[in-house]
Order: sequence, then structure tokens, then C-alpha cells
Amino acid sequence: MSTTARPHRRRIDRIAWWVYGLLGIVVLLSLFPLYWMFVVSTTDSATATSLPPHVLPGGNFLHLAGLVFDIVPFLNALGNSIVVATAIGVGQALLCALAGFAFAKLSFRGRNTLFLIVVLTMTVPTQLSVVPQYLIISQLGWVDSLQAVILPGLVNAFGIFWMRQHIAHTIDDELLQAARVDGATTWQIFWRIAFPLVRPAAFVLGLFGFVTAWNDFLWPFIVLKSPEHYTLQIAIKALQSSRDIDLGLAMSGSFLATLPLLVLFLFVGRRLVSGIMDGAFKG
Repeated sequence: MSTTARPHRRRIDRIAWWVYGLLGIVVLLSLFPLYWMFVVSTTDSATATSLPPHVLPGGNFLHLAGLVFDIVPFLNALGNSIVVATAIGVGQALLCALAGFAFAKLSFRGRNTLFLIVVLTMTVPTQLSVVPQYLIISQLGWVDSLQAVILPGLVNAFGIFWMRQHIAHTIDDELLQAARVDGATTWQIFWRIAFPLVRPAAFVLGLFGFVTAWNDFLWPFIVLKSPEHYTLQIAIKALQSSRDIDLGLAMSGSFLATLPLLVLFLFVGRRLVSGIMDGAFKG
């Protein structure tokens, strides 16, 4: 190695250490709220609000976790959240991919106008749709049922835009034309050719939909009335009394509700990153 290349290599290594140090700080800052939630879930409200704050876990987590299971139907709420989040995640992956395929590869009158309308709906605050959405659900007789939570989340504008962009930049028109020459129908082209090619992007979208539905509070809080239909976020709200808030109890419930997401990301984190990077380098 030449003498001029060695200082350049040392400079690169020095920059790499700075980058790793910065990334380490960002990771620690990102993980601290989760760690603090666990610390509070092992103590009581007085300890959580004391100064200086306690940074080491206490010994009350099992006791507080037991209270969570005694006060609210936590396991039933966990099952409801799994059903709702899974249905919404799978629905968004399939239906948004189908709509994105139509906007990207099918020719029909008003295609660009309709797509523009879909994109513009992303600028509308979610809260503005609560009243008309509730009126529709009420007319269908679905209030206080899980389908009232699932149906509005099956498709969203961002998912359609996401899949439309992936399909447009990933799939060549010549491939689809060759399939049509071979006698394939539009549905066969989508299901056997287009969807397998954009499956990583659909998986990422479905995972985002799953996490969003898992953490959603506003809409389930409006339409779910019975404790047997509560999702996890509504069950955690039920841990709080009307007069005061037991921070240790609330954080115990929140930590228990977060654990399934942590386990999920341990198994699918690599696929999540590969799916995002796959879309980043296409086209």
C-alpha cells in the first residue's frame, strides 16, 4: 500500500468510528423511553416522580403485572389486538398492492385524476373522518364489534401510493404484455407475476399497518364499548381511574402491550430492512 493511501485509509477509519459513535448515541436515546417505561413499571408513582429520578429497576414488576391481569381482561384484549392488527396488516398488503397495480399498470379513463385524489386524501387529518366514519359504522350496525375497527383500516392512501410506486419502478411492461399474449387474465398477472415481485414491499407495508393498528387508540376507543371487545390500548386506558393515575400500574400494562411488538421485530427485523432497502435501490 502506498504512503499516500495510508493516511486516506486512517481518515476513513476515523470517520467510521465517529459514525458508529453517533449511531450508538442515537440508539441509546431511542431505547431510553422503553427502558424508562420498564423502570417505572417496577416501581410506584412516588418513585417515578421523585427527584433525582431512579434509573434502576425496582422489584414490583410481577406484582403490578398481576394487578393488570386482575383489573382488566388483558389476555382477551391481547387476542383482540392480534386479530385486528393481523387483519389490517394482511388487508393493507393485499388490497393496497391490488390498487397500486391498477394505478401503475392498467389503462383506464381518469386513472391519473383518481390517483391524484387518493394522494390528496393524505393531507386530510384523520380526526376529520371520525364522524362520517362512525355514522357509516352505526348504520351498518357494527358499533362495539371488531369489524368496526378492522374495516376502516384495510386500505389507506399511503399504502396505495407506496405500492403504486414500487410496482411502477419494479415491473416492466414487456413482462406483463408477454403474460397477456400467453392468455393470462388481469388477476392472474397480478397474483402470479406482479405480487410476487413486490412481495418485500407489501410485507413492509403490512408490518407498518400491523404496528399502527396495534397502537391505535382513538378509533377503537370510540366504537368499542364492551370490555370483551377491548383492544390492548383501551384495556390500558381502563387501568386509570377517573381521579388519579397509578403510573407504575399504567406503565406495567404498557410494557406488557409492547412486548409482543418487540418479539415480532426480533423475528422480522431483517426482512423489514431488506424490504425497505429493496425499494430504495429500485429504478
